[in-house]
Amino acid sequence: MAIQEQSADMKAAAESKSGDEQKLDNILRPAGFEHFVGQKDVVDNLLVFCTAAKNRGETLDHTLLYGPPGLGKTTLSMILASKMGSTLRQTSGPALEKPGDVASILTNLQHGDILFIDEIHRLKRTVEELLYTAMEDYAIDLVVGSGPGARTMRLSVPPFTLIGATTQMSLLSSPLRDRFGHTEKLRFYTHEEIQQIIQRSAGILETEISNEAAAVLAKSARRTPRIANRLLRRVRDFAAVGHDGVVTESIAWESLKRLSIDAVGLDYNDQQYLNILTQQFHGGPVGVGTIAAAMSESVETIEEVIEPYLIREGLLNRTPKGRKATQKAFEHLGIQPPKSFQSTLL
Repeated sequence: MAIQEQSADMKAAAESKSGDEQKLDNILRPAGFEHFVGQKDVVDNLLVFCTAAKNRGETLDHTLLYGPPGLGKTTLSMILASKMGSTLRQTSGPALEKPGDVASILTNLQHGDILFIDEIHRLKRTVEELLYTAMEDYAIDLVVGSGPGARTMRLSVPPFTLIGATTQMSLLSSPLRDRFGHTEKLRFYTHEEIQQIIQRSAGILETEISNEAAAVLAKSARRTPRIANRLLRRVRDFAAVGHDGVVTESIAWESLKRLSIDAVGLDYNDQQYLNILTQQFHGGPVGVGTIAAAMSESVETIEEVIEPYLIREGLLNRTPKGRKATQKAFEHLGIQPPKSFQSTLL
């Protein structure tokens, strides 16, 4: 019994901590386009579409936002709802398991509401097909009964806007993708934009941070606002414990070191990957399975979590013969490439 109570307490504490982190995330979200840093082309387009729809007294056209996680898809949907004066209804693809789940949500919408579906590429096909008529005709077709007595019933839904967010555009079916009136790709941010976001977030959190410290965190945030805000919260903790609470450049560097994050945002796993590739396998080429075994990681984790950022930063090449480090990778680690590696560059 005592074990069960302790387990329940630990679960409650974990949920409370998760809830606190979510509250902080929501506090740091910009409430309007004027406070949204970066994605200028996307913001400008959405602002035009919102203004035009409001002037005509129409609902905003269905919009698809895609790009890597943490770039602001959810935040933009909230801003769009606020700009249109609409209520935002949020859900996710995996949460909609049955057509009845979608039907329940759609029939409870009010005129002009915005339905935001995160990870929309993970919708089940039967659920997705129900959205087709809802998006085009503002109606849903339900099958009532089964067997010979089954019949189709059409229900009207109020005009609404569907905003879909996805990290994997290729997994969206063509019929669903074509029903969106507007599609926007979110790009990675510049270091200067990330620095602005960090300084804005620090002000909201009532944390004093120097420009130099903000620049250090910006370069380690992988050009992603979500990671930048996460780093800021952790560095704020280090500054508050053992220091006077002010985030200086030296505290920023010390905090990143304790978090095993280097100057360009490589974490422990990234650094381990590069060290194994450059030192144990002399820069490659080497198969991904071999690297996975050396790291005691799964191939899926290597390919989907670790390698994309290394490739984007020009530290790794995927070749037909296997993974190969770049000259930049050796320079970043501060080690001299072996002669066998240098000869392959000639």
